[in-house]
Amino acid sequence: MMLRHFRLFLNLLFLLPISLWGQLLIEVSNLPSTTPPGSDIYIAGSFNDWSPDNTDYILAETSPGIYQIELDIAAGTYEFKFTRGSWPTVEGTTSGAFRPNRQITYSGGQQTASLIIDGWEGLSSGGGTAAPNVEILSNNFYIPQLNRNRRIWAYLPPDYYTSSREYPVLYMHDAQNLFDQTTSFGGEWEVDESLNELFNQGDPGIIVIGIENGGGERINELTPWANPTYGGGDGAAYVDFIVETLKPYVDNNYRTKSDQPNTGIMGSSLGGLISLYACIRHQDIFGKAGVLSPSLWFTDDIYDFVSSTGKQAQLKIALVAGEQESSTMVAELQAMYNTLLSAGFSSDELLLTTHADGEHSEWYWRREFPGTYQWLFQIVSILQGSLELDGISYWPNPGTDYLFIDGLPATTSSWQMAIYNTAGQKIKESSFSNTQIDVSFLSSGSYFIVIWNDNEGWSVVNFQKNR
Repeated sequence: MMLRHFRLFLNLLFLLPISLWGQLLIEVSNLPSTTPPGSDIYIAGSFNDWSPDNTDYILAETSPGIYQIELDIAAGTYEFKFTRGSWPTVEGTTSGAFRPNRQITYSGGQQTASLIIDGWEGLSSGGGTAAPNVEILSNNFYIPQLNRNRRIWAYLPPDYYTSSREYPVLYMHDAQNLFDQTTSFGGEWEVDESLNELFNQGDPGIIVIGIENGGGERINELTPWANPTYGGGDGAAYVDFIVETLKPYVDNNYRTKSDQPNTGIMGSSLGGLISLYACIRHQDIFGKAGVLSPSLWFTDDIYDFVSSTGKQAQLKIALVAGEQESSTMVAELQAMYNTLLSAGFSSDELLLTTHADGEHSEWYWRREFPGTYQWLFQIVSILQGSLELDGISYWPNPGTDYLFIDGLPATTSSWQMAIYNTAGQKIKESSFSNTQIDVSFLSSGSYFIVIWNDNEGWSVVNFQKNR
């Protein structure tokens, strides 16, 4: 009798582990309205080493609006979250804020858990004005260079999660004001709406990384040198954070074109000052700078810095300001333009634009953002992967009736040209067979003229038309 009981005990002992394993069915019956179209829904947790993009853990849409996955796991308590394929796209609250890990206790055998995803971190489903393709990269990104944390936003092109393409990246400051009216402190730039509209018109798209300012630390972080009245001077450490910490993270976690021609930086006011400083200091990293209404008054050191550093790489720098900002703004901007020329940069690399109605305000920067972006990135967008020609010269510039071109390679195929205004709108496109372009029909102003040949490559000039 005792032997029979012992054998029964052994049988139960061997069967016990098997009974503790089974299938846990996870079912999601509702996705947030902010979910980008075509998104895959992943589950990541302590059962798969918290992998946010493991394709074995994608939920299947078993019926319209119902997503399921069966997990073959042992009984126990697990923590997990849903993602759209990366930690920057992790689930959050309905307002786009952080939510703690989910927890479930699985007792073994067949078990079903019916769940609802309230929202995605960084994507608000109510109250905010940010587009669905704006997300929060991190609510608490650590800045080791300054020993503090900061919220970082990310705008992704509308086709980011439905394509395998790589994109240029534009780093911007004062992220509170870039995408969402509810987080702004002076109105928003509507960067997301503008870029979405341009994308719908054929622009290939760009990733924008927005860094929130530090409130009371804003002056310190956005100024490379101190002002005797206002203080400041942590700008070098802030730029080091972008170059040494944030950019490597972005390049490792998003599909980016990480090279210098595809990396830009932009801001206004003190953000314009720090953008200019960053681009000049790290010409190997930033190929473009949007310098809107820069606070050049803060310190004369920026002029000396540009002069002493000089031109080290091919850049594109857009200087934009309004005549209503201050009595010295336009004069200071012209002085910086001349300083950049004296430092070795060509007029083709620089854009100086002023507006009679321009004010030191978000509405003005909102209006000027699309054109500035297009001037900075248009060539990269249109001719990415093509060869840029060397040794091409244009004259006279400024000019009136004809723009003459020297240095074109001999070729049997025709040359093409396109003329754009500073808002990125195409004025004319045609072929030409000689070394001159008729510009007599253009109004006075600044233009962007591209020439190219399918066999040879392309060249571009920033042309100033005079009457």
